[in-house]
Amino acid sequence: MRLTNEVYLVGGGPTLGFGLSPDPDCHVYAIDGGDELALVDAGLGDGDAVERIVATIVAEGLDLAKLRRLLLTHYHADHAGGAAAWRARFGVEVVAPAGAAPVLRGGDERAIALDVAKAAGFYRADYRFAPVAVDREVGEGDRIVVGDLAVEVFDTPGHCDGHVSYLLHGRERRYLLAGDAVFCGGRVVLQNIHDCRVAVSAESVAKLAGREFDALLPGHGPIALSGGRDHVRRADAAFGKLFVPPGLG
Repeated sequence: MRLTNEVYLVGGGPTLGFGLSPDPDCHVYAIDGGDELALVDAGLGDGDAVERIVATIVAEGLDLAKLRRLLLTHYHADHAGGAAAWRARFGVEVVAPAGAAPVLRGGDERAIALDVAKAAGFYRADYRFAPVAVDREVGEGDRIVVGDLAVEVFDTPGHCDGHVSYLLHGRERRYLLAGDAVFCGGRVVLQNIHDCRVAVSAESVAKLAGREFDALLPGHGPIALSGGRDHVRRADAAFGKLFVPPGLG
């Protein structure tokens, strides 16, 4: 699904997305940098998820031969579970937050809270997270090149440790690819897991609210192609009043 001439939505489950791939896939975005493509997040990689995302990419007229990189926002399975499959099939460079890289390489299901997520019924009991080689670790202030476009990295923990958000400096506008740091409507997702921290989430949201961008492209739910910063400021304002912003769903 083309969002603009430089960003496409190519994956995401039906419950909190557009049904381009199965639940519980996050939104998977494709960045068209001209002579290179990059994906942001990989989805769960379960069943036919990768095939469905590939079919969408091809249907949009994008050239899979130009796919060079996979940028991960964090290590939760609905965002990173498919990374190993994408790397094996397409030889993409896997780019991940420095704080998430050791866990991604080791596939530690407790570290990514997959054990409790399974117990809560969010994933199948027999689902297994596939460890993935991380080719490049990134953090605050790093820049990633995708063809003729530049992507800026911000550390945004809180939803979980080792979370980053990506600011794409596009030809048409600036896009905040926020992962699960903040969502449209000024919402956040704070879960009863070991590395989710309210105060840290508030700091990350405040950081993003101070940046200039047009589009807010979160990991789930609605998308804002303009006025995206206003959504982040709503979450920041709620934290500023000592309240937790509303959740997603």
